Amino acid sequence: MTKNKLEIKNLRHTYDDGQNAVEVLRGVDATFESGKMYAIVGESGCGKTTLISLIAALDKIQDGDIKFNGQSLRQIGENEFRLKYVNIVFQSFNLIRYMTARENIEVALDFAGHRENEKERAYELLARVGIKKSEADRLVQKLSGGQQQRVAIARAMAGDVPIVVADEPTGNIDEHTEEKILALFKSLADSGKIVIIVTHSQKVARHADAIVMQMQGGKLGR
Repeated sequence: MTKNKLEIKNLRHTYDDGQNAVEVLRGVDATFESGKMYAIVGESGCGKTTLISLIAALDKIQDGDIKFNGQSLRQIGENEFRLKYVNIVFQSFNLIRYMTARENIEVALDFAGHRENEKERAYELLARVGIKKSEADRLVQKLSGGQQQRVAIARAMAGDVPIVVADEPTGNIDEHTEEKILALFKSLADSGKIVIIVTHSQKVARHADAIVMQMQGGKLGR
């Protein structure tokens, strides 16, 4: 199995709050390798949301660099990186609410270029995260929070990309479901992906099987 590496090099990021320039990331360095699940921990306002937005190429790098297998994200290009290298699982799920769970996965498969046997592939992916066929054919807005989170994970799996980033993935679900969701992320890491979970919960962070990193004032410590 090919080992992938994601490197963050002296990442700095500033935004304008309307009155002042606020430096939200202050020289962040980190390395993530495939086959491991990482946790980035921090309270609101510490810079972790900005960090994952940059890792997922949802925002442009201002200063420093992000490299995948030695190649700069700037060289790869943000659109190309989002399409081929990274998927993000949002706390709010970001599913298409007027579609069924299966249709949401089919859209992701189509977007990733996997257009053959989409329906069967979607059912298979949903089954892998514990969504039954009867649930797969329901509108996502009719599913529970835990079920919607599973659908969001299946959507991330549909692209079969090497990096999966999850933003507070257990923030809207109960403790029992939380354990199952974290087990799913661990299985993705075991399959050879780089899995990065961003959380404010030390309890969630303890499930990481690699380095747990702590965000404080725009810095990343251990």
